[in-house]
Amino acid sequence: MYAINETIVAPATPPGEGAIGVIRLSGKDAVAIADKIFKGKKLAAQPTHTMHFGRIVDEQGRTVDEVVASIYLGPKSYTGEDVIEISCHGSQYVLQQVIDLCVKAGAEMAKPGEFTQRAFLHGKLDLTQAEAVADLIASQSGAAHKAAIHNLRGGFSEELKHMREQLIKFSALIELELDFSQEDVEFADRTQLYTLVNDATLLTQKLAASFSLGNVIRNGVSVAIIGKPNAGKSTLLNALLNEERAIVSDIAGTTRDTIEETLNINGILFRLIDTAGIREHSTDLIENIGIQRSRDAMQKADVVVYLFDVTTNDVADVQHEMEAFKESNLKYLLVGNKADSIGNGQAQEKFAAIDRPILFISAKDKENVYRLKDALYELVAAGQVQQEGTIVTNARHYAALGEVLKSLDEIKAGMGSGLPGDLVALDIRRCLHYLGEITGEVTTEDKLDYIFSKFCIGK
Repeated sequence: MYAINETIVAPATPPGEGAIGVIRLSGKDAVAIADKIFKGKKLAAQPTHTMHFGRIVDEQGRTVDEVVASIYLGPKSYTGEDVIEISCHGSQYVLQQVIDLCVKAGAEMAKPGEFTQRAFLHGKLDLTQAEAVADLIASQSGAAHKAAIHNLRGGFSEELKHMREQLIKFSALIELELDFSQEDVEFADRTQLYTLVNDATLLTQKLAASFSLGNVIRNGVSVAIIGKPNAGKSTLLNALLNEERAIVSDIAGTTRDTIEETLNINGILFRLIDTAGIREHSTDLIENIGIQRSRDAMQKADVVVYLFDVTTNDVADVQHEMEAFKESNLKYLLVGNKADSIGNGQAQEKFAAIDRPILFISAKDKENVYRLKDALYELVAAGQVQQEGTIVTNARHYAALGEVLKSLDEIKAGMGSGLPGDLVALDIRRCLHYLGEITGEVTTEDKLDYIFSKFCIGK
């Protein structure tokens, strides 16, 4: 675990030129260190939550930059400690000069996530809220932003808080019974406990079930566009993106490697992968490498869009690919391209024997491409993104919820078989342990270091 007695410093804004760059100091000596390099009002004499214009000067008294220093005195700060934020001009040279001066004045360089870890250790955030900070910074879609904000404001923690408090209460009452074991008294109402465990099980199952959607929201959905050469895969990619991203040609095998772009559909991020056309035999070594990469992309994708040319493919071609998708347990959509050449009605009649919905489009004219976007969204989200409440997006939380469910099942089984109170209490404590792991009441230094090491420097 990081030492929290040192005063730390780091840039709070990302690398690169910009109008403003922010340097953050946190710790007991933050104000004193800032006063050593800041020329203006004496910061130690100023009230908290105020901003002051001045200059940063080096050891020779030369001006490095004109800045604004913001003061946030603990405990009313992000970390719970004294915090100074110095807003400089966004030159990387200037920012590094200011950081070097802070280090020479007594600060230590912050490690990844150290500011947020201090906020957690000082009780400003629980662990789910701290992790939501990283999720919020990384959010690239409306759904990811919504989930992160919900957790940052304590939504997930509140879902678990009542359950944990009630289980602690019953655990205490059961353990109290052990002190009066000779008198055969019962302080914990077993009927109420059984009801509580049932309610807790339903809540935990609901939270765990939301992870499949949460994983989509957090990481996006990889979509491999698969098909034979000249099926129109690159044209479809361009139509979905509404820009000329991939080279389009009538020459078969134009796409030799995978091309990846992102598309936001109703708040969900889709990573579209245009692949080389797949055919059984090719004498072109480079094309064969592209075909293998296409097959690899297909196996790794969350969703496969199988695009086929309705004018040259037949039912047997499509059914052959469907069997391959089923064998690999792939989630897929069937899309018939160039339907404008023979008409939608004739295309539907031609492939009527296929026992799965087919979306007929014209990628070139962008006809019905919007329906493909809707189909992709419905396939992975099914309208759940707009639901209120907690959506679990973190794999660590999901794993802990699985252990909570096992513990709850053991509590019910124990009560059902007339297990002694001390053993029931043991199962309840195990359940509490895993609930505490989620919110941070129960944790280890190694686990904390791992969690916060994934944060960016300065957060």
